[in-house]
Parts: sequence; C-alpha cells; structure tokens
Amino acid sequence: MKISKQARRDAKQLFRACGAAGQLDEMRVRQAVQQVIARKPRGYLAILAHFQRLLRLAMDRRTARLESAVPLDPTQQAAVKDSLQKHYGPGLDFSFAENPELVGGLRVQVGSDVYDGSVRARLTELVEQF
Repeated sequence: MKISKQARRDAKQLFRACGAAGQLDEMRVRQAVQQVIARKPRGYLAILAHFQRLLRLAMDRRTARLESAVPLDPTQQAAVKDSLQKHYGPGLDFSFAENPELVGGLRVQVGSDVYDGSVRARLTELVEQF
C-alpha cells in the first residue's frame, strides 16, 4: 500500500507528540491511536500504518540483542551493558542468547547496527578473501 506524503507527515507529527523526554510514552501512544480511530481523518489507515512502522523502528533502536558462543557471566554482561549504554544512552532493553555456531566472540545488534566480533564472522571473511 502506497502512503501519501500527507499521511507520512501526519504520522510523524503523531509520533513526535507521543514522545516525552526522549522516550515514547505508552499512554500517549494509546491515546493518539484512539483519537485517530475516533476522528477517522482522510487516509487514517495509512497514517496508522506509517505510525506503527515508526513505533517499530523506535523500539528496535532501543533493543540490544547479544549472542555469544558460551553464556556470559554477570560481570561480562554488566561490562557490555555499560559500554552499550554509554554509546546509545540509557533505556536499552537487553536480551542475551547463546549461539554455539559463533564458535567464540560476541555478536551485538542494536536496531540496524550490527557488531560482529565472532570467530565465525572472521572465518567467513577469510574464506571470502581467498
């Protein structure tokens, strides 16, 4: 579905209105959606679709997924959390996972940023060079 420029503008304006101190306010988001549904302005479905996309992107930017070959101990987890919070700011949601295919090292994904320091990635890089 193609979204008109006006619907994009309206969704962005709605998105900005839902922010409080640099963070999204869940209550404001709910109220904004309810108001749009109640008013039903022209192209309201497109507005809500783009608004949903903006919300999903914002939530992805605040989510850090960390994979390691072996489970990290709490001190290592705290060090990684501190480092990422210095770079991305406070308010990140962390999820730690174990992935034996990495062989060693750590793979971090925050939004669309991926930092791959795994042995598997380095081996793949070497194979591509030859």
